[in-house]
Amino acid sequence: MARPSILIVSPASARENNGNWQTASRWQRFLARDYRVAVAPGWRPGDAVPDLLVVLHARRSAAALAAFRAAHPQRPALLVLTGTDLYRDIHHDATARASLGLASALVVLQPRGLDELDAPTRARTHVIYQSAPRLRRRRHAARPGAPCDVAMVGHLRAEKDPRAFMDAARLVAAPGVRLLHAGAALDPALGAAALATMAATPRYRWLGALSHAGARRLLRRAHAMVIASRMEGGANVIIEAVTSGVPVLASDIGGNRGMLGEDYPGYFPPGDAAALARLIERCATDARFHAGLRRRCAARARLFAPEQERARLLDLVDNLLSPGTPPALPSPPTNGSKHEHST
Repeated sequence: MARPSILIVSPASARENNGNWQTASRWQRFLARDYRVAVAPGWRPGDAVPDLLVVLHARRSAAALAAFRAAHPQRPALLVLTGTDLYRDIHHDATARASLGLASALVVLQPRGLDELDAPTRARTHVIYQSAPRLRRRRHAARPGAPCDVAMVGHLRAEKDPRAFMDAARLVAAPGVRLLHAGAALDPALGAAALATMAATPRYRWLGALSHAGARRLLRRAHAMVIASRMEGGANVIIEAVTSGVPVLASDIGGNRGMLGEDYPGYFPPGDAAALARLIERCATDARFHAGLRRRCAARARLFAPEQERARLLDLVDNLLSPGTPPALPSPPTNGSKHEHST
């Protein structure tokens, strides 16, 4: 008997090497032992018909989801809300909102994502933390004058707020601190700003795009990692820092709180470069503070274990494909406004 087939629709490919692609690639690996799994940029009538469609991003994959449900309303479809769709598009874009109503079930990548959904949609939504293998942090022997590297990993685009990191580099005064920035300039103006910042201060270095393996090597060597984003669904880079033993300095937004916890001491106000600079200096000069951040991150690492993500994903997929599970279309949401947090 042939194994059921799954198609994962990802708006990003390996070339973009962003969070959506990492999720699609990892889920393909997790599911391949039990199912026939393919990844594609979309689905149209006439394409091979999977037993289950998994789509990443409510707006960017909306056409594939709508076409599949129109052509095969009795087959299940799973929608993964990955970031900008959850925190922006579903509140302002009718196409993204329609995707919520077309999905048999939904996934958010951290529990604070539930805050963005109305009660009927929350009832169909599952929380699945993403994961990364643990890597031993690469320790450097302490020596006078050794650089203290603070890394930011993320493509240069407005949602990631790379300017906050660049502006903080101009403000940090602690000796030996270097701010290393990895990511492709998806916005040419931000690439120009990175070049200007390098010219203005030698403590800032823009490394350009790195491979996934290269980014993980950078994180393993770092004293701390900064995520300055203005919106995040559940950042892979947080997981990769935490599972490498590297503490995180994070913008105080719902997506980061859902990953690191409500009372995590390493938050700074979004866009506040001065506050970020102070946090970087404290992390570089206060050993007790740095150790405390590492302990807090280590306590979260169990949430990001690959076996946990795979088990939750397989449980959801198995249920969606179980005989007798009705894949009927749910009622569409009445609006895109925020609602109370679901417990």
